[in-house]
Amino acid sequence: MTIFLILAPYGVYTLLMMVTSAPTSVFVASAICLATIAIDVACGRSVKILAAGSAILFAGLGLFLALRAPSLSTLGVKLSVDIGIFIISLGSMLVRRPFTLQYAIEAVPAETAAMPGFLTANYIITGAWTVAALLMMAANIVLLYFPGLPVWLGLAVAFAARNSAIYFTKWYPEYRQIKYGAPAGALPEAQ
Repeated sequence: MTIFLILAPYGVYTLLMMVTSAPTSVFVASAICLATIAIDVACGRSVKILAAGSAILFAGLGLFLALRAPSLSTLGVKLSVDIGIFIISLGSMLVRRPFTLQYAIEAVPAETAAMPGFLTANYIITGAWTVAALLMMAANIVLLYFPGLPVWLGLAVAFAARNSAIYFTKWYPEYRQIKYGAPAGALPEAQ
């Protein structure tokens, strides 16, 4: 359920970009981000860096499109979103709060979250998401500079990058558990 709530704004934004205007797509995505924040707060969880940052990103982009650049291309909008997600992800690591940490702390027992390798694992997982955003940005930049390339190329890169990050997010904690023989959910420090 958590991964669904985390990715819902992006999935809806992507689908809506195919059938409606860019401002509508990003405003709806922003509203979904706000709804996920409301769900977290209602359930007694913290407001997440990713959700709040994405709500601001989508709303800001929507206002920019509506007021200043209504003719920005679909590719330009996608690149703007990818840059924003990259900044949120990298920024969370630079301020020493990798965005995955908030989700992980709420999903594991307190003794697991207190283990020394727990923070390191979250940096690695957030790094995987940062690389995925970077790959999506690169694909959109290539499509901007080489407009003759098929649009499905960008979609394929985005699909592969996102799904690889999802797989890695699920796989890496299990790998650490097996490698270091830690109890379920534990992420001990690398040897």
